[in-house]
This record gives sequence, structure tokens and C-alpha cells, in this order.
Amino acid sequence: MHKKLSSALFACVFLLGTNSYAQNKIDLQGHRGARGLMPENTIPAMKKAMDLGVNLEMDVNFSKDKKPIVSHDHWLNAAFVLTPEGKEIPTETQKENRLYDLTYREIRKYDVGSKFYATYPEQKKMKAYIPLLSELIDSVELYAKQKNYPLPHYNIETKLSAKGDNINHPTPEVFVKKLMKVINSKKIADRVMIQSFDPRTLEIINKQHKNVQTSFLVSKGKLEDNLKKLTFKPDIYSPNYKLVDKAMVEKCHKLGIKVIPWTVNTKAEIEAIKAMGVDGIISDYPNLY
Repeated sequence: MHKKLSSALFACVFLLGTNSYAQNKIDLQGHRGARGLMPENTIPAMKKAMDLGVNLEMDVNFSKDKKPIVSHDHWLNAAFVLTPEGKEIPTETQKENRLYDLTYREIRKYDVGSKFYATYPEQKKMKAYIPLLSELIDSVELYAKQKNYPLPHYNIETKLSAKGDNINHPTPEVFVKKLMKVINSKKIADRVMIQSFDPRTLEIINKQHKNVQTSFLVSKGKLEDNLKKLTFKPDIYSPNYKLVDKAMVEKCHKLGIKVIPWTVNTKAEIEAIKAMGVDGIISDYPNLY
């Protein structure tokens, strides 16, 4: 009788512990790889995020020859990009260097990792380039196997807006078609979520690629008002972390929507956001998790 009671008690404690671990296990992501530590949206940044045991967040834009490339900006950002000759780009003319006006062969020649980036002083300096999405996936998948890491999960943002169609990027239909062609060819769709501030690509993903998770990015406004901008319920609601409170998280969970806020960059803020019951966190400093 005593042994049976002890066994039952042990089982109960074990299950409680396992359940507690499951509840606390959240989707930790490195913003643009690990922007606070490495040149953003580069292969080295993604490898650093993997070394830190977190998932990969990145942005996709397009070159003139309509190749999906990993870049947040629609142009060569003067804050951290150097010309192929190693010269700085004047801030006042940076928007003249639109990626969608350059072939990928031209884009690859620019150095996005050697210039000191004042906003992120801890960022390691190195020669780096804007990669093709396909190359980045190949590189990190191989890295995971070499290091015996779990295969990475990807959070890919579609960088587009209605006013930028056919100027800064392709139309949403072309954008999604070419993006998903890469994702499907690499057989990673089950490890991908597509996020965007622009509902249009999310609508297409929801209708045509049901196996891919959708995440709605928002920078302002109330939950109820923002959700009305979509014709469907997204898998994830991804607000600026300053919009997050416990009530908002609870409302999302009642709707069956996960909450993954961005961009949480101090240890204190990360712990405070975790305490609100979020399902994930996006940070420039994944070393702080």
C-alpha cells in the first residue's frame, strides 16, 4: 500500500513537472538572426541564433531579377552598408539604391557587415553580404546537421505594401508564388511561419498554403480592430511588445491565437513579457533569453 502510494505520488509530481515545462517552453526567436550580435539577416547571424538555441526570424525582399533575398530594407541602408569598393553610402541618397532595381549579382557585391553600426555597438564586424533566401536555407540546414542541432524553424516576413507594388517589390501574388517556390523546394514548409504587416500576402497564404502558419504583425491599435483587417483568424498575433498586457494575451488564447511580440531587447523586458503568458518572443539579443 505504501509503495503504491509512493509510486502514485511520484507519477503525479512527474506529470506536473512535465506539464509545467511544456507551459514554459515558448518560441524564442532571433530577430534578423541575432541583429544585436551579428550583421543582420546574414548567414552568420542565423548561425549565431542557432548556436544560442533559438529559432530564426528574417525578412524577404526581391532583386530586379525577382530572386527572393534576405533583407529588411528595400534599399541599401547607409547605416551599415558599404559599396563594393568599401565606401560609405550617403544617407541622403540611400533610397536611390533600391534593391528591386539591382540584379542579385550586383546586390551581392555590397558589404553589410564591416561598417560600425552605432545602434548595435556589440555587433561583430565582418565581411558579409545579402544572401539569397535559398542559399540561407541551405546553409543553416547543413549547419544544423553538422552541429547536431534540431532543424531550424523559420519566421519569414514578407516586406511589402500596396504603395510599393512593382516599385519596391513584386505584387503580392508574385511575391508569394516565388517565396513559396523556394520554401517548398527546400521541403521546410512544416517549419515555416509567414508574417507580415500587410494582410495581402497572409490572405494568399491562408487560401493557397494551408500547411503554413500565418502571423499578423501590428505596431499599433487594439486587438479587435487589427483582427478585423483579416478575413480569417491568423495562427499568431505579433504586436509591438509595448502593446502587450495579460488581458490581450488571454483574449488571443481564447480565440485560439498565439501571441509572439517584437522586439524585446532587455533582460527585464523579456522576463516581464514572459510573465504575461506569451507564446514566443522576438529579440535582437537572443543571448538574453
